[in-house]
Amino acid sequence: MGEGGNAIYRRDAIPVEEAMRRIAERIGFVGIERVPLSEAFGRRLAEHVFADAPLPHFRRSGLDGYAVRADDTAGASPSSPARLEIIESVPCGAMPQKEVASGTAVRIMTGAAVPEGADAVVMLEMTGTETKDGRSYALVRRPMNGGANITPIGGETAAGELLLAPGCVIGSGETAVLAAFGRSVLQVARSPKVAIIATGAELLPVDTPSPLAPGRIRDSNSAMVAALIREAGGTPLLYGTVTDDPGAAATIVLRALGEADVVVTTGGVSVGDYDVMTDFCRHWDGELLFHKVAMRPGSPTSAGIRDGRPLFMLSGNPGACYVGFELFVRDALLHMQGASAPSLRPISAVLAEGEYAGIAYQRYVRGVKAGETVTVLIRRVLPFG
Repeated sequence: MGEGGNAIYRRDAIPVEEAMRRIAERIGFVGIERVPLSEAFGRRLAEHVFADAPLPHFRRSGLDGYAVRADDTAGASPSSPARLEIIESVPCGAMPQKEVASGTAVRIMTGAAVPEGADAVVMLEMTGTETKDGRSYALVRRPMNGGANITPIGGETAAGELLLAPGCVIGSGETAVLAAFGRSVLQVARSPKVAIIATGAELLPVDTPSPLAPGRIRDSNSAMVAALIREAGGTPLLYGTVTDDPGAAATIVLRALGEADVVVTTGGVSVGDYDVMTDFCRHWDGELLFHKVAMRPGSPTSAGIRDGRPLFMLSGNPGACYVGFELFVRDALLHMQGASAPSLRPISAVLAEGEYAGIAYQRYVRGVKAGETVTVLIRRVLPFG
């Protein structure tokens, strides 16, 4: 904390979009780490992943049946099936030992390698069998086109093809692709470490039994913010609660700024006698990005940066705290991990009933999304003041 105070401290409200812009300009990539595939779910990829081989790398049967020469099935019908000698059976994981010559067929399983000479696979349900003179025959009851039910080499992915790009979130589908191409270790964006500090002498631990003393409440914001941080790919670090003591608050916030990548505080940002984060903003030696936003709820929401580490000061009201996180903190965390597109996008909203009265600040209210339309769950939007 500097003795002279923050020279650019102001309490002027700025538009939400301007606050977003100021944050985006100052947030940088958090860095890269290598993790095993088993620990990569939900992380953001930090490298290009290319196919090192075609997929499949052999001609693959798409179903259970018989590998045949398509020409041998010309004119086949239920009443006059093509009669082909079964010369081999090929399970998954085995390589065919015999070539399919004219008049022969190979019993084959889904996913197995198609033998040389065969150019079609006929579904088992479209065949019958018979045995004569110690030999087994497949009776094919319909004609087949060349290539039917066979995935060619590289039919799904060509060698050298881009599979995944930096910034993509590794989900279950991406995990399957990475495993299929043998990527057991990956470069991913490091998960930002986010310190959470709740301010307020009224706050109690979540496990405090009822009844609570008058005027005291459980600290629900820390639990909510921790969950939101995990959703955004961060790692929450709970620093606990601090009372309305400016010195104590400053000490723990500065310690967190030295240990974490990001610091999020809740409460203490308004203009009351005990709003310790407002006092902190007046005196700290970091850069204050903004100290009021033209929005309801959460207009006191503030943000700053010190040594490249952002500090977000959210309102203590749970609803306002949530709005502040979604508008400013989430995209900052995503950007630190390589995301480029904003997480929020505008869609149309319909007021359930009643009327809308103009307000000076941008208003955020609850709604229910159905398709591309949101129904606002209030009957009247009143002006502030």
